[in-house]
Amino acid sequence: MGVRIDIAGLRPERVAVVPSPLAELCMALHALSEPGHHPGLQGWVTGVTARLEPHLADRMCEADFLWRATFSDLFLPYAGLPGAAPGGTLTEELDLLDKLTDEQFVNAALEFTCVFAYDGQAQDILSDPAVRERALEVAASRGPRQTRFARRLLDNPPVVRAWLRRFLEDCAEAFFDDAWSRLRHQLAADARHKTDVLRRRGLAEALASISPAVTVDEAAARITVDKLTDRHCVTASDGLLLVPTSLGWPHLMVLHRYGWQPVLHYPVGSPELASPPSVEQLALRMAALSHPVRMRLCRHLARSVYTTSELAQVLGLTAPEVSRHLGVLKKAGLVSTRRRGRYVLHQLDVTVVARLGSDFLEGILR
Repeated sequence: MGVRIDIAGLRPERVAVVPSPLAELCMALHALSEPGHHPGLQGWVTGVTARLEPHLADRMCEADFLWRATFSDLFLPYAGLPGAAPGGTLTEELDLLDKLTDEQFVNAALEFTCVFAYDGQAQDILSDPAVRERALEVAASRGPRQTRFARRLLDNPPVVRAWLRRFLEDCAEAFFDDAWSRLRHQLAADARHKTDVLRRRGLAEALASISPAVTVDEAAARITVDKLTDRHCVTASDGLLLVPTSLGWPHLMVLHRYGWQPVLHYPVGSPELASPPSVEQLALRMAALSHPVRMRLCRHLARSVYTTSELAQVLGLTAPEVSRHLGVLKKAGLVSTRRRGRYVLHQLDVTVVARLGSDFLEGILR
């Protein structure tokens, strides 16, 4: 199990380690929206939140599914443009975002809201009424805010694209420019170090220095990233990008979208987590997590809310089977449930999971 990247024919000079201000802004938005994923950033999150003007905070909620539970590929736009690479400034990367086609933009923006296929040819959402209707139906289960956003995006992509760019520019002015002025030096230093390891010792050692979860099988010409998912992609002619993040631990992201350049978005450093729960709570929770299906459920529920039927479809199980496993996780206090109209939505309590220890948290969020 894991994400496999086929590197047959990949030349060493086609592997690049480059910081990305837009990707780091995505991580900043994620940490602000889901502080439970990042206990080591609580001080920074508290400081930014206290200074954030209410209007910008409200706008941050309008499309937070692009960064709250996981990370939209929109924040790595160069991967969707042949021959492109991360820019030196946020403005340069926003210009790259503007170069994505409307079809690319919409499919990436609605990926998590609408549970689209990721590894194959994108569906023609802008011109196929059936695909559009399915997208709006799934968005409806996520609530009225995501329904409104999906409808606006499908009706008029240029307006939403302009809105997103202006929002990101305002975030930069409000809090990110200050953070980037400090973080970019650490990221540049890490990129230089990884590049030196890559050139002197080879790809396998460079990737090992990123994370022990990343391994290279040179005989099979394959990189494997150990994650609780099963995916495959190829490097093709554009090569492989390695993008460091100072705000991203414990997430180890792999962009493996069909037709896009593969990207490893890896964390630099790992903060300490909170102390563990009581022995009684720990025993109950560890017993709940002893089943592989429940671990896979945790991986999905850590990234987004899901209905029981959606989880059954994703995992290839029946709805009653999923309900039984959800019941065990809820009894252990690991999963919360809320009703949204006719939909019952489930989500992992990442703050509780963080108290179990960094190994499990890193495993499901990797």
